[in-house]
Amino acid sequence: MAEETEEETAPKAETAEKAAKPARKKSAAKAEKKEHDPLQVPYFDGAGEQQGELTLPKVIFAEHPNVAVMHQAYVRQMANARQGNASTKTRATVRGGGAKPYRQKGTGRARHGSTREPSMKGGANVFGPRPRDYSQRMPKQMRRLALRSALSQKAIDGQVRVIESFTFEEPRTGEAANLLGAIGFEDTTLVVLPAPNLVVSRSFENLAQAKIVLARNMNVRDLFTHTYLLLAKDSIDLLIENFRKRPRAGDEHEGDHEHEHEHAEVAE
Repeated sequence: MAEETEEETAPKAETAEKAAKPARKKSAAKAEKKEHDPLQVPYFDGAGEQQGELTLPKVIFAEHPNVAVMHQAYVRQMANARQGNASTKTRATVRGGGAKPYRQKGTGRARHGSTREPSMKGGANVFGPRPRDYSQRMPKQMRRLALRSALSQKAIDGQVRVIESFTFEEPRTGEAANLLGAIGFEDTTLVVLPAPNLVVSRSFENLAQAKIVLARNMNVRDLFTHTYLLLAKDSIDLLIENFRKRPRAGDEHEGDHEHEHEHAEVAE
């Protein structure tokens, strides 16, 4: 077999090099993703200036997202919000219709015994809604798992920010809007507070893209319907206290869980 000349091997080398470039880009992108730690989130002061990064606790934000449990928790929350008080009257409850509207025979019309039967105008409803209970039950540990999964997914997507405190002296919607802009929020934001604060709440309540929620009232629906999550630093300990994974009864390592309460640390 004849050996290949330099002119024939040159195009093959160029083709191989071009094919290798996308592979290198993909490997570089994978390396960057591995280097990025989702628990390291930007940390801001009350004026909206970044003061480094803060490490989120693993007991809450390092959960492997369980999509099935999150979906079940969301459906349950939406179902439990339904009033279930819609009601229509059946033939037994509608008023009137006691007398036969006309005689049985000789009129050429269909037979009717009441003006309130379903086929008559002003009559009853056959299969209309009746008051009912739409609520669904879900074990507490599953609800907590769903919330930890949703919070962990927010951290994975890089949509969590932590603020040291809010420095509003009086309710100011403009200051709240400027703060969100300084932090870099361009979409809906869920602001989490450790305790009720009238000044902060009134500053954010007129902003259509922001919502205030207490740490103990954190829920899956609010996390799903808001893009960004802004945590007051003091609310992180409350999230750990209320939503961490509880040890099972009779667990041999029950005492070890007490040491898992990691506090957020700020890295300059």
